[in-house]
Amino acid sequence: MRKFIKWFLSPSQKPIVEDDNVYSKLIELEERIIALEQENVETSNCLYELMNAIDAVDARIDILTLEKWIDPDV
Repeated sequence: MRKFIKWFLSPSQKPIVEDDNVYSKLIELEERIIALEQENVETSNCLYELMNAIDAVDARIDILTLEKWIDPDV
């Protein structure tokens, strides 16, 4: 039991990770996040443009159908 406790509480002998590798990976991930955020904004803007175009078409269809119903010959 003492051997296990001594082993458990002893410092680990893990190799030291190069800080440059971690730092470069962090920078790479930050750049990818920035690119994804920009893509998200562009996609949202395109969706808003599409929704506005659909609303304009719907409004025009409503106007055209109302004009036909007002006409007494129909």
